[in-house]
Amino acid sequence: MNFDRRFLIWGLSYAVVELSLGIYMAASSNHGELVTHANILMMLLLLSLLYALIHRLWLENPNRTVANLQFILHQAAAITTSVGLFLLYGGFYPEATLGPILGAGAIGVLLAMLLMLFLVVKSGRARAVTAGS
Repeated sequence: MNFDRRFLIWGLSYAVVELSLGIYMAASSNHGELVTHANILMMLLLLSLLYALIHRLWLENPNRTVANLQFILHQAAAITTSVGLFLLYGGFYPEATLGPILGAGAIGVLLAMLLMLFLVVKSGRARAVTAGS
């Protein structure tokens, strides 16, 4: 499966999670997970969709090893951060316990972004997108 499609499918899956959490918060009138909700929207959904677009429009033949590492690192780090925030703002664990995990997740997301920047810089140019491709 192409990286653009992988990121698109994962991003849309995160949209289901994000919307479900939003519906739960609205129905329960408990907006304690607002930070988690926003994090899923930004870090999981929007970044995944942005990465899908980058792969589709700019990366014709990316280095597969780097691209796989970037994909796995982004997913693992962003999910770790989101689950950590859910546990923190849900009152399941204190910040002292989750802080290092959240920090590692945030650094992982940053490293994944740097890997994407590397892939874009190495590609050098936008690819032509044709109908049906």
